[in-house]
Amino acid sequence: MKKSSIKLRLTMWYTLLMLLMAAVTLTFVMAISSSVANQTTLDSLDRTLRENALQAELEEELKIGSGFSFYRSGIYTLVYSKSQALLAGQLPQALMSLSLPFENGLSRPVETEQGDYYVMDLWLPCGWDDGIWLRGITEISQGAETRANLLIAAGVALPLFVLLGALGGWFIVRRALRPLDSMNATAAAINEGRDLSARIELGEAPEEFSSLVGNFNRMLERLERAFEAERRFTSDASHELRTPLSVILGACEYSQKFDETGEEREETIQTVHRQGKKMAVLIDQLLQMTRLEQGTEGLRMEALDLSALTEELCREQGEKSEYLKLDILPGVRVRGDRLLLSRLIQNLLDNAYKYGKPQGRIWLSLGRDEGELRLSVRDEGEGIAPEQQEKIWQRFYQADPSRSGGQGAGLGLAMVEQIARIHNGRMSLESRPGEGSTFTLHLPDAGAEDVEKI
Repeated sequence: MKKSSIKLRLTMWYTLLMLLMAAVTLTFVMAISSSVANQTTLDSLDRTLRENALQAELEEELKIGSGFSFYRSGIYTLVYSKSQALLAGQLPQALMSLSLPFENGLSRPVETEQGDYYVMDLWLPCGWDDGIWLRGITEISQGAETRANLLIAAGVALPLFVLLGALGGWFIVRRALRPLDSMNATAAAINEGRDLSARIELGEAPEEFSSLVGNFNRMLERLERAFEAERRFTSDASHELRTPLSVILGACEYSQKFDETGEEREETIQTVHRQGKKMAVLIDQLLQMTRLEQGTEGLRMEALDLSALTEELCREQGEKSEYLKLDILPGVRVRGDRLLLSRLIQNLLDNAYKYGKPQGRIWLSLGRDEGELRLSVRDEGEGIAPEQQEKIWQRFYQADPSRSGGQGAGLGLAMVEQIARIHNGRMSLESRPGEGSTFTLHLPDAGAEDVEKI
């Protein structure tokens, strides 16, 4: 069963809400209509009677001004003497046979066979012991008739009101959800074309949709990076593992096919062990780089002393440390991941040992320059040709594979550059053939106090 669209459901809920509100309103109006009508009648009776009282003057005889109204808007006004004799005015037919006592300023209902009335009396004194009575009479409106009229009006107006409201609600909902249609169409196109590099563009849109689009695009970006990392991992692993696997399989097949001497068997075992270690290192490096690319390797950012960390790593180089020449500014603090920065520095040192002059000197310096922190490693190697300098940051690229002794996989500098980017830094290279190479890490200098606050 096909589900209804969100537009239709919102319109239906909106219409049902309007119906409910209209029903509640109508019920409320009908409940108070009688009391409001009665109160309005009483107010009109009181006002009319008091206005007429201002038009009546008592001196030697009764004088009634031109503004006096004996009948106005359904209200009768009658004038009685002190002895309750009718002096002026006409009683309604239903009250002809009734004798009602006078009560000054009091409004009261009177029931008759022909209808119900409100009666109000006012005493107008003249002197100490004389005066006249003014009596106001008006018929009480019938609540049943009022409610019937309201029901008829509601029966005519309510369907039209609900229809117009439903059409207006559909238009509003359709217009409000137009960006969602655009997002759906773009997402469908991305799915059909299998192009994760495409992004949703809405232009001007409400904040909620802009936020949703931003999150959706960031999700696509992460998916694209994840798929690209998976593709590269698969491609790199299949390509780079082919050689050691071939060597291992060849050695095993040779060992099975021919009767080897103990010396040959030992050599075969060493070959398999050496190639297996190479594969393990390669897979570990590939996994580390993939986790860094995808952001799945948890970063442990902290304020740390880069000077102390660098000196500690240099001391751990063993016999190689005698070739190191250090120029480290003390107290250089950064905010970073200790493990990743240690790996970066170690990779630069390993690269210098591997491609530098045998038993040649290596200079490591750390300091501040032009508002940034710089960590440089310089060797006395043969240098790198200009046309190769941009390629050394690529995976598996080796400017001189023979210099690595077959141990390197060409991932060290690629990982160095990746770690630098994670720390909002960059790597640079200065090299001339025959004069060695200098690799420099550039990091933003936040200052020691700011590093602690970040």
